[in-house]
Amino acid sequence: MNSLNNRGNNILVVKTKKLLWLLVISISTLSCSEKNKMTKIEMQYPNTKKSKHVDIYFDTEVQDPYRWLEDDMSDETKVWVKEQNTLTEGYLGKIDFRNALRDRIESLLDYERISAPRKHGDYIYYYQNDGLQNQDVLYRTLGENGEESVFINPNLFSEKGTVSMAGTSFSKDGSLCAYLISEGGSDWRKCIVISTQTLEVIEDTLVDIKFSGIAWRGNEGFYYSSYDKPKDESELSGKTQFHKLFYHQIGEPQGSDELIFGGEKTPRRYISGYLTESEEFLVITAAESTSGNELYVQDLREGNHEIVCMVKGFEKDHYVIDNDGSTLLLSTNLEAPNNRIMKVDCKDPVIGIWAELISETENVLHAGTAGGHIFASYMEDVKSKVLEYDYNGKLVRVVDIPGMGTIKGMGGDKDENYFYYSFTSLINPPTTYKYDILSGLSAIHKEPNIDFDSGDYITKQVFYKSKDGTSIPMYIVHRKDVILDGNNPTWLYSYGGFNISLMPSFSTSRIVWLENGGVYAQPNIRGGGEYGEEWHVAGIKLEKQNVFDDFISAAEYLVEEGYTNSDRLAIEGRSNGGLLVGAVMAQRPSLARVAFPGVGVMDMLRYHKFTAGAGWSFDYGTSDDSKEMFEYLYRYSPVHAIRKNQSYPATLVTTADHDDRVVPAHSFKFISHMQTSQLGESPVLISIETDAGHGAGTPISKVIDQLTDKYAFAWHNMDFKPKY
Repeated sequence: MNSLNNRGNNILVVKTKKLLWLLVISISTLSCSEKNKMTKIEMQYPNTKKSKHVDIYFDTEVQDPYRWLEDDMSDETKVWVKEQNTLTEGYLGKIDFRNALRDRIESLLDYERISAPRKHGDYIYYYQNDGLQNQDVLYRTLGENGEESVFINPNLFSEKGTVSMAGTSFSKDGSLCAYLISEGGSDWRKCIVISTQTLEVIEDTLVDIKFSGIAWRGNEGFYYSSYDKPKDESELSGKTQFHKLFYHQIGEPQGSDELIFGGEKTPRRYISGYLTESEEFLVITAAESTSGNELYVQDLREGNHEIVCMVKGFEKDHYVIDNDGSTLLLSTNLEAPNNRIMKVDCKDPVIGIWAELISETENVLHAGTAGGHIFASYMEDVKSKVLEYDYNGKLVRVVDIPGMGTIKGMGGDKDENYFYYSFTSLINPPTTYKYDILSGLSAIHKEPNIDFDSGDYITKQVFYKSKDGTSIPMYIVHRKDVILDGNNPTWLYSYGGFNISLMPSFSTSRIVWLENGGVYAQPNIRGGGEYGEEWHVAGIKLEKQNVFDDFISAAEYLVEEGYTNSDRLAIEGRSNGGLLVGAVMAQRPSLARVAFPGVGVMDMLRYHKFTAGAGWSFDYGTSDDSKEMFEYLYRYSPVHAIRKNQSYPATLVTTADHDDRVVPAHSFKFISHMQTSQLGESPVLISIETDAGHGAGTPISKVIDQLTDKYAFAWHNMDFKPKY
């Protein structure tokens, strides 16, 4: 545990010494800052038009002067976007070390990257990037030692690399492949089916697929999910309400696809369908929000039986991991917040007669299967731990993993005696291992060659106290020779929502920050899934302030322990993490020198009016729920919490014109309020990517530009000169 937890009766003396020490540090920092003061960059914000739009919530009038920016298709909005980008590009272009910084980032990212392989039919498939290719290329070999060849090259989809491959699915015998493509980063997908032997497209392209995988049933067809396209609204921001699961017969037009689940009879916001490995059972999950799902199953062994409901209601999470004959293996957090594995007779799947196979532990469980075994991956204080069981629930072994970090890909086919997985940590680049199921031994398959020596760096995990006394884990990484003098540039990144766990992983781009003496910190705050369902619900709805307090306390810890000071601290979050940064900026404007709210949910009163936003209500609640919920959201909503004549951090908001998950209007309205409220000289800018979405599939050229801009912006506003 950290020193905050071990002060005892000497706490007053220690705090007094700490305050005196920090005072000395702040004076020396000021002196250093004056000597190396960066050149001030002059600029003039665009004059953003205000309207007199007012909404009424439970007798409270709420002004929304930038409502017109919600129309992403209007010429007026397009002009505003161009003006803002011109301002931001002009500012960034005047940072003298920006070009050299970009060259360094490009050189770091220019290395061969190879994913863990997966066997389909007679071929072994894997993704590879030679270094600076905009999109990863899908390669294959005939068997393990066959000649390498390109299977699908997404870099040929578009000239600028803005059309990406968003997933592949192979038929069981490996003879057919369906792959999804995303245009401009949109969540809407198209599906193309090809023969793996001839590489020829075998039928028309399917369209309007969203939040969906492809689940093959033999070679005859597959299941996929889709929404009806918004009719009277922009397809990028229009509300998508009811999901539908279809079955597509190969060779038939998409218009004749059979509706399997959803529609008027069973309207649900999110529906997905997948088959067990044997293809004997179709499993359907149906949900109204991002947490909790109903579970349905259809026995396909002898004809198509009726779809049977296994779990009604949306209170808990359940998924089928495999079947063993007529027995289904089910992962659930019902009466087990950290998950457990149950055995269910498909002929009588009533909840009360499920049998426990693998019990719940104090660590969160996620399970996969391979070689007829269950691989139970646990999160033990935000580190991977893997136990191997047989299908009767008997422990086979504790899997020996490479170190303190994150394991991905523990799973494979039932008839194979090996599979590939990857291991990574904050200072270990992703390395692929081959696992022998019979012996339990792992061997390195592929490791990247990166200009980075992990021996020069140190990773530690600390536990600090949040405002209410809750102990929060945080990873910290820096060079071994960094001195904790309270003056190190520090990057604080977190998420805190939707039961998503922020596990330790390597980032090549982070090397730039670390090699310049920077510190990177990643707290695992409440709202995530690091400690199961209870950790998640402690950061939702009327408990959301816990998330912000956890993040603020992380920043305070880094200052108290001598890593940095507020003038050398940058805070970042994306999506729900963008909301986190926006809310923290509003509540504690002096906490950090620089802020990066990326593709954030910023208007908490209206987020549920766009695309699939209504599905986020489990975490957030909505302004329509009750007066209490409205008032709670209104207090922290970043768009509404910005106050006039307040000094906020130097801010670079990032979003994209094709983001149809968190629509760019959130960021547009937020930066407009900031630009009319900012007191002092710290810039508040927005960078709006064109032909880009929420982040997935971003071409490497744009990734390099984005990283360059963020690091340049941060260092310039910290008055810190990097070594480039």
